[in-house]
Amino acid sequence: MPLTKTPDWIGADEARAKLGVRPQTLYAYVSRGRVQTRIDPHDPRRSLYRAADIAALVQRKTRSRKASEVAAGAIAWGEPVLVSAITTISQGRLFYRGRDAVELAETETLEAVARLLRGGHGAALKRTDRPQPPEAPDMTGRAFLALAARAGVDPPALGRHPLALAVEAATLLDVLTDAIAGQVGGGAIHNRLAFAWGLGPGGPGADLVRRVLVLLADHELNPSAFAARVAASTGASLAAAALAGLATLSGPRHGGAPTAIRGFAAEAAQGGARAVIAARLAEDRALPGFGHPLYPDHDPRAAALLDRFQLTPEMASLRAAVEDITGLAPNIDFALVAMSDALKLPREAPFALFATARCAGWIAHAIEQGQTGALIRPRARYVGVEVARGGATSRTSPRAQRDVGEVDRSAATSRRGINVVDPYRPKTRVKSPSAGFAASSPRGGASDPP
Repeated sequence: MPLTKTPDWIGADEARAKLGVRPQTLYAYVSRGRVQTRIDPHDPRRSLYRAADIAALVQRKTRSRKASEVAAGAIAWGEPVLVSAITTISQGRLFYRGRDAVELAETETLEAVARLLRGGHGAALKRTDRPQPPEAPDMTGRAFLALAARAGVDPPALGRHPLALAVEAATLLDVLTDAIAGQVGGGAIHNRLAFAWGLGPGGPGADLVRRVLVLLADHELNPSAFAARVAASTGASLAAAALAGLATLSGPRHGGAPTAIRGFAAEAAQGGARAVIAARLAEDRALPGFGHPLYPDHDPRAAALLDRFQLTPEMASLRAAVEDITGLAPNIDFALVAMSDALKLPREAPFALFATARCAGWIAHAIEQGQTGALIRPRARYVGVEVARGGATSRTSPRAQRDVGEVDRSAATSRRGINVVDPYRPKTRVKSPSAGFAASSPRGGASDPP
């Protein structure tokens, strides 16, 4: 008897039936990136769900999960593992401390949003004198050098007064802007960047720069924000935390999206958008710049920006073809590259804008993490060669080794009195933003993925 092949994609009713969940729960799985979706080629109004993802969720629900498995699943687009009062994504919208980021982009500057993210009031802070930006052949190099120079001399943030940290945070954002612009300047950050790139302050180009900076200021617990929090949890300076964020952003899977989008656009221009898209789909390759795991319908940040300028013919053609074939909407990375191309900004501008904007979020996360007083120190589940407690090779079972490790961890933590962020324990509540870095350690805590 011939075997019946299991379909790769199934409808919503079948997916819900297999999982035994309501439509809202299935939507939540999609928004967290646990279930991949695609448009039904026979009915563009319907979505199909990857059968393998549904099967994996069914399997997880039918067996009891160990704490280590819960933690491992939380690392990549899983359940929240840290608490934060800074940013959230709810019902397809992005909120900074309860305020809609798209609405803020209509009127606010990056400096104002940075103060909001830090939990401060709207009063302007006096900036300190700043040195000339370091010499480097490109904007990215200058950004790294500028933050590294501050990280090497700034005092640890642990125990410092909130006002001192606020002044340092505002100054640090200016230092990074100086490095990106290549000169020390005054005035609003978006105007300084616009002037450096030949747009002229106060014009429509400068306003687009302002909007994108606000829209990119933070995005929940993304990889670079988490890196900044890890650094801050040790008591490191705000500059050191921002440098950790910048280093993480430099990876191709985070801040490298503009390069991938430009490569995709170049392919489409050379081989025809529809043909290139069809080839990528046939090979199960990504379409950079389209779709987002946290926004199943559309990325509201992209929509807010794309409505404000005219796409170049190449980017307009690519967008139309992807939307027509797959139903995927452009995300903020596509909008950022498209805006940079439309304004004829330097090739590095997308990354520079992303880094400048996100520095506001890194600093806010660093300050909030410091307020918890908790050290972020997760444990690794060892799967290497088994060893005895005396150091010699052992045949002790992996399960026994893990049990021993759990006992050792609890005992060691208890002896040292170390407050460790442990995803298996109750969450820590963040103190009021007006409070300084905690002098004593509260209960162990946990936090969220991007």
